[in-house]
Amino acid sequence: MISVVIRNKNEAKDLEFLLFNLTNRYSHAIDEIIVVDNESTDGSERVTKKFNARFETIKNFSYGGSANFAAEKAKGDIVVIFSAHSYPVSPEFFDVIKEKFDTNKKLAGVRCLHASNDYRNYILSIDAVKDPNKSGLIFTGSAFRKKIWEKIPFNDKVPTFEDKDWTKRVLNKGYQIEFAPVIFAYEVSRTKAQAYFRRTNDLLGNYQIWHREIKVRQAFNNVVATFLNGSKNLFLDVYYAIKFFFFVLEFKKKKPGKFEY
Repeated sequence: MISVVIRNKNEAKDLEFLLFNLTNRYSHAIDEIIVVDNESTDGSERVTKKFNARFETIKNFSYGGSANFAAEKAKGDIVVIFSAHSYPVSPEFFDVIKEKFDTNKKLAGVRCLHASNDYRNYILSIDAVKDPNKSGLIFTGSAFRKKIWEKIPFNDKVPTFEDKDWTKRVLNKGYQIEFAPVIFAYEVSRTKAQAYFRRTNDLLGNYQIWHREIKVRQAFNNVVATFLNGSKNLFLDVYYAIKFFFFVLEFKKKKPGKFEY
């Protein structure tokens, strides 16, 4: 049994596309769809019910906490996870995932493909043991076995990278994480405030999980680089906007001949 769990926060438009995709292209392979919603105010619940999916509200959101909440709500032994702004593309997406779990009882999770890091590590056979960051679980476009989660739940203390933390712990217990050679898309656009929130949590997660520290000098250099790049980009944007404006003026004077078909 396959449960699809979707994390969502005020992404009704993207959520509707994902649910349309799941129900129209993959209904034969999915047993249930659950939307784990962080108190949205944009009609996400209405969209969920439109596609007969289950709507579950989580309060006091944290990445690890929401991962555990999602696993608790899922009835299937295989839990496939998405963010509302991601969606499966490969026609055999869920069939390949199921086959992976059916043929390997030591398999804790699979990571599907969506970016150059995934493609490179998959092609070069760099597994999660060698690179738990880029070949381990990610909490969208991945799947995990619920029975293993019951033994090793997600860490709700980490500010982010709950997927990487889980990867390291299940590998240490002798389980495996593999790539599933199917593709999904990931589309996200963050505001400056959201990007800042994510960046600060990533800093904390990198320290707690990978023991990576950032120096004050690095942060200061980042400020300087951002200012210089911003000034340079602003100058180039204005320059090419003006250049295009004069190109339009020239075009209006000397229109090229049209092709006849």
